[in-house]
Amino acid sequence: MPIGLKRAYDPPASEDGLRILVDRLWPRGLSRQEAHIDIWAKDVAPSPALRKWFGHDSAKWREFQALYESELAHNSEAVIALRRMIGDKVATLVYAARDVEHTHAIVTKRVLECITF
Repeated sequence: MPIGLKRAYDPPASEDGLRILVDRLWPRGLSRQEAHIDIWAKDVAPSPALRKWFGHDSAKWREFQALYESELAHNSEAVIALRRMIGDKVATLVYAARDVEHTHAIVTKRVLECITF
């Protein structure tokens, strides 16, 4: 099953399946009840230092992807554990960033979809 992507501020839908928040920080102004998050995977989010360095600057996107993939490779236990939780279920990675083209969730999705059991 492919893994979906969705902003935390977009309304949840039954098609989302397992909703996994992949941010280290809870989305501002969103209650836990409104978010309908099943798993909060803080451990697979970018480190605070990398997140601050990137600052959602699209000019840094290519380098950010490489640095974040490296972080995920060094955190393989958490990544593999998350992939196992997803299994063959329908899942959606939820993130708070406004920029849907330059979000760490894209990288997380790509890495998770490469893991097979």
